[in-house]
Amino acid sequence: MTILYAGLALGGLGLIFGLVLTYASKKFYVEVDERVSQVRDCLGGANCGACGFAGCDAFAQAVVEGKAKPNGCAPAGAGGAEKIAAIMGVDAGSSEKMVARVLCQGIKGIAKETYVYDGYKSCMTAAGIAGGPKDCRFACIGLGDCMDHCAFGAISMKDGIACIDEMLCTGCGQCAENCPRGAIRLLPASQKVMVRCRNSDTARMAREVCANACIGCGRCKKECQYEAIVVENGYAHIDPDKCQGCGACAAVCPCHCITAQGVVRAETA
Repeated sequence: MTILYAGLALGGLGLIFGLVLTYASKKFYVEVDERVSQVRDCLGGANCGACGFAGCDAFAQAVVEGKAKPNGCAPAGAGGAEKIAAIMGVDAGSSEKMVARVLCQGIKGIAKETYVYDGYKSCMTAAGIAGGPKDCRFACIGLGDCMDHCAFGAISMKDGIACIDEMLCTGCGQCAENCPRGAIRLLPASQKVMVRCRNSDTARMAREVCANACIGCGRCKKECQYEAIVVENGYAHIDPDKCQGCGACAAVCPCHCITAQGVVRAETA
């Protein structure tokens, strides 16, 4: 009889708790907008945080609440933005596709090395040891912090620097954010001519540490017919709005630090 009473008591408690939970679920039910899940399905799914929110779920919720734009997810691309806009019944808006570019050509044999680094494989760690293994303080260290943070497999290490596959790059910006030297920048995908050096030291100092360093000589500026180039802080800068992509600047650069047509690297002088 004791077992029977115990069973009935437990059964009664289970029934009571079940009724309480059922009542609570109905009483405190929060209706979820089905558009949140629909928007979530259109996103890149990397939870990279490039949109400024804490992951894809938070961004989807923000879009539905009107706190984020449909084109705010870089990994989703223009196609994803259009789908989200259709769900929300708004205009997707126009935005230039951005891709990550490595503004350095300090490959092995080109950029001088202070020492041979044989420690933990991390650019951040290496940068904290005597300024890093490369003499140039602006150079890509090439130990793969950017690669480790890329959720899309767009980055590989070749010849001591990072190389980015623009077909796989979504422009999320995680690589640029985690580069301790700031050697990676997000640039418009349409910009095919760029100065792949940011060394602001004097010309002599720059050439001493890297054979492909910009020396700020100004030949590119003189050659440009569109006034798209200025020399500031010791190196050349190209205005993408004025640049016509002719490549004339790259042809006359004595240091081969200006490249045309995307990720092609110049050979040594």
